[in-house]
Amino acid sequence: MKDIYPSRSGAEPALLPRQDPTVYRSWEPGAPLAREQVERFERDGYLVLEDVFDPAELGALQGEMGRLLADPSSLADETVVAERGSREIRSIFAIHEQSALLARVAADARLAGVASWLLDDEVYVHQSRLNYKPGFKGKEFFWHSDFETWHTEDGMPRMRALSMSILLAENTPNNGPLMLIPGSHQTYVSCVGETPDDHYRMSLKKQEYGVPDELNLADLAHRHGIDAPTGKPGSVILFDCNTMHGSNGNITPFPRANAFLVYNAMSNRLEKPFGAEKPRPDFIAAREFRPIQAQAGSLHKVAA
Repeated sequence: MKDIYPSRSGAEPALLPRQDPTVYRSWEPGAPLAREQVERFERDGYLVLEDVFDPAELGALQGEMGRLLADPSSLADETVVAERGSREIRSIFAIHEQSALLARVAADARLAGVASWLLDDEVYVHQSRLNYKPGFKGKEFFWHSDFETWHTEDGMPRMRALSMSILLAENTPNNGPLMLIPGSHQTYVSCVGETPDDHYRMSLKKQEYGVPDELNLADLAHRHGIDAPTGKPGSVILFDCNTMHGSNGNITPFPRANAFLVYNAMSNRLEKPFGAEKPRPDFIAAREFRPIQAQAGSLHKVAA
């Protein structure tokens, strides 16, 4: 099959046009998002949903985050990623498989239902993780398109996936909030450098392959600008799989914590990696899964 999104195979980086929709269906009354929200997501490649979870639900989610961070020995070893040169936790992967509450969140109609509607397909969780930036010590996540990695290292064929970042602590302009280049989802940045074996072992701490070059990054930023949506806990930032994003380190005393859920269309399930010898482990890129059956209602019963 011809690779329409080649990367890490050429001598020079390139900007390639997107060949897939962003929104896979037309808006109609009864949709889980307003028409204006759908149009904004299609235009910018991201959308902020405020107050998705009520205070009691949020308290339960924050409590679960604290439990996971406090006792990493109870988690599968390979799913816990420390900051380079430190014992501070950077990420915990497969959180929906290690927590009943987060499994319920992943299936929540307010999230999975929206993802399924936008992608016009049944969806499954391609990846889940908790990203934590402790005060003073939280390191940056450099600019990248998730799809470039998912395509090259996992074998995701097309741009029919999206992420939802659940804010579990206040994201301020100062503590390393998510930054996005609005409109960048319409351009695929092909990167240089052959993927090393078991690249994930270092890329989860600091990515060096699949990182866009500075010239093309500057071009996208000058063309579209940079947004850094902030918000209070309980909000959700929804963004397309190809939206260029990253975040600065956190040198404030205020921690930042976000739970990420990645939804992929069932019709877009993973194939052989397009630019790596072998796929990444299942805890990073699911190959065994079931379609999500979206669940309505409060998280209170699960939390109890």
